[in-house]
Amino acid sequence: MESEDTPVADVVVLDYGLGNLRSVTRGLERAGAAVRIEDDPAAIETAAGIVLPGVGAFGDGMANAGPFREPLVTAAEDGRPILGICLGMQMLLTTSEEADRAGQGDVEGLSIVPGRNLKFRGDRKIPHMGWNELDVRRDHPVVAGIDGEYAYFVHSYYADPDDPEAVIATTEYGVEFPAVIANEAGNVIGTQFHPEKSGETGLRLLRNFVEFIES
Repeated sequence: MESEDTPVADVVVLDYGLGNLRSVTRGLERAGAAVRIEDDPAAIETAAGIVLPGVGAFGDGMANAGPFREPLVTAAEDGRPILGICLGMQMLLTTSEEADRAGQGDVEGLSIVPGRNLKFRGDRKIPHMGWNELDVRRDHPVVAGIDGEYAYFVHSYYADPDDPEAVIATTEYGVEFPAVIANEAGNVIGTQFHPEKSGETGLRLLRNFVEFIES
């Protein structure tokens, strides 16, 4: 593994107005990446790896990220590594109940990972906020070494991919739900938790992502 002081990958963190940019950038830099925060969609074309962070509502996220849609879909189809975090993960899917409940109609996501985001039901307090254990369900380079570890979640909706094989890791909050997902090709990954707020577990995942970019 490269030294934490030696950048090993050029990673673009997309700034569309709803991301936790500073924490994500610091986490990636600790993981060994050379990070650029970019609000220009053209920056996606030259990035070795792309991070789509996000905090907020699905409809707002997709509205703000509109100019990034086509370059992101193209990068995904080209096989470049993309990491979606929290709302950024949910935006990888096709649509969300959140958009419907907000009266915005059927807001379309990026559809890189076909599926829908569902709201937690039952008597559990939402948003779900706190540390949950990760259960890795199938192999992927980004989840190496994190099975059984704990990560930090803050969310009211969760991903429900159409293809069960898209689920890389799960956790539980009244219902079992995906903690990590990936597209069929495996180059696009989403984490429902915040790796930048998840201590050594999150740093391990970010290091794995940086190494995945370089592989």
